[in-house]
Amino acid sequence: MSPAKRPEARSGPAEVPGAPPAGDAQGVRSVQRAIEIMSLLSEERPVVSVRDIVEATGLAKTTVIRLVQTLEQNGLLWAAPNGYLPGPGLWRWAHLARSSWELPPETRKAMRDLGARRRETVNLYMLRDIYRVCVAQQESPQPLRHVVHVGDELPLWAGASSKALLRDAPDSLLRRVALSSPYGEGHVKRLREWIDEAAHQGWAVSHGEREDGLSAVAVPVIGRSGAVVAALSLSGPTVRFPDDVVREFAEDLRQVAREMSERGFDHPLSPTH
Repeated sequence: MSPAKRPEARSGPAEVPGAPPAGDAQGVRSVQRAIEIMSLLSEERPVVSVRDIVEATGLAKTTVIRLVQTLEQNGLLWAAPNGYLPGPGLWRWAHLARSSWELPPETRKAMRDLGARRRETVNLYMLRDIYRVCVAQQESPQPLRHVVHVGDELPLWAGASSKALLRDAPDSLLRRVALSSPYGEGHVKRLREWIDEAAHQGWAVSHGEREDGLSAVAVPVIGRSGAVVAALSLSGPTVRFPDDVVREFAEDLRQVAREMSERGFDHPLSPTH
């Protein structure tokens, strides 16, 4: 009698229960790499070469070439003699993003009027993971002013707007914010103190916490559910933010934020706006 046939040995790594299929993981990596390449483009560097991408990402040249060719075929990059620049396909996405995040006319006017009264930069921030994103801005008319670009992501570990935005944040988020800071996990205690103080007085202030010489005053914008959905702020050089002026700024900000909340501010995408 011939011996029983043994089962054939399987080649390759064993499957891990709950892990995504290998093909899915590869697809996610490719998307992440493509995003990293697109992120290299900026106003300061509107064109990137294959060499630039290889040096910045550490990817193999053949991988970079394959990715940029795919991005070019989809209109997201455009080949130029000295490298690759943003492609025409981005216009459609940029137009969609702008129209989707367009604030209601009343809110834009309120921000313009606030900026004209106080002559400091007005910013509206919203929360995204461990960052605050500037979704609207009214620049100060003064030559010396604080300006960020709409769409910029700033850290949450400091700044008046962060203290207002994090009012309802769970401990797990505060821990991740602290870990992203220069101070490590121990920064959670200071964050909680800042947040509690801002919640108690109804507004937050910062002086040089993230950038020397920069101050800001911020208040929360409350949504229909009673949760904080945005932070409205005035920011500028610290020399123009003495205590008495800070209190005036805070009162003005609170009034504007209250009007925004009464109109039902939840999100720029809200169809009721």
